[in-house]
Amino acid sequence: MEQRIIIEMGMGNDLHGMDYQKAARRAIEDAIRHSTLPIFQSINLDHTEMRVQVTVGVQEPDKLDAAALTAGLPRGRATVQAVKGGLNIPNHETGDTAVVATAAVEAFLPSQAGRWTQS
Repeated sequence: MEQRIIIEMGMGNDLHGMDYQKAARRAIEDAIRHSTLPIFQSINLDHTEMRVQVTVGVQEPDKLDAAALTAGLPRGRATVQAVKGGLNIPNHETGDTAVVATAAVEAFLPSQAGRWTQS
C-alpha cells in the first residue's frame, strides 16, 4: 500500500509562442520548487522507492510530449499525464495567444507503518 507524502501545485506559461510543452515544463518546475523532501536523507531512504505522479493541464493536451516531461523530473519513478485544463488567452491586437499550464506533482511512498521507532 502506498501513502501520498506530498502534493504541490504549480503554474507556468508561454506568452508568445503558444508552446504548451514550455508552459507545462515551467508549471512542473514551479511545483517542484515549492517543496523539499528531507525524509530521504533523514531516514536513509532511497529515492527510487518514491513514485511521482504528475498531472498537467493545458487546453490541447495532445500537443504535450509526456515522455520528455517525465525525463525532466529529478527523482523517483515518475509518470506524467496530460489532461485538458489551463488557459489560452488570445491577444486580438497582436494575434498572439498566451498559454497557461497547471501542474499537480504528487509523491507516494510505500507504507512506512511499523518501519520507524522512536528512540
